[in-house]
Amino acid sequence: MDTLYILINCDLGAETQIISELAKIPEIMEVRGTYGVYDIFVKVQAPTSGVLEEIVTNKIRRIPRVRSTVTLTPIMSQGGR
Repeated sequence: MDTLYILINCDLGAETQIISELAKIPEIMEVRGTYGVYDIFVKVQAPTSGVLEEIVTNKIRRIPRVRSTVTLTPIMSQGGR
């Protein structure tokens, strides 16, 4: 299972609506509003990197009022949990 973390900036006041849309995507394991530079944090898991690419490109980035995304790929060999 491949995992990505995505940080989202959105239009002011659109956070709740976007979080609701993100929660409908089955591969999204966690979605939270955040304080600070980014508005929303998303954890996505899928069986392949190709499926992850499809979700980011054709689902998340196309949600209305999403302004930008930053995708973080974890380094599994460094450990953690």
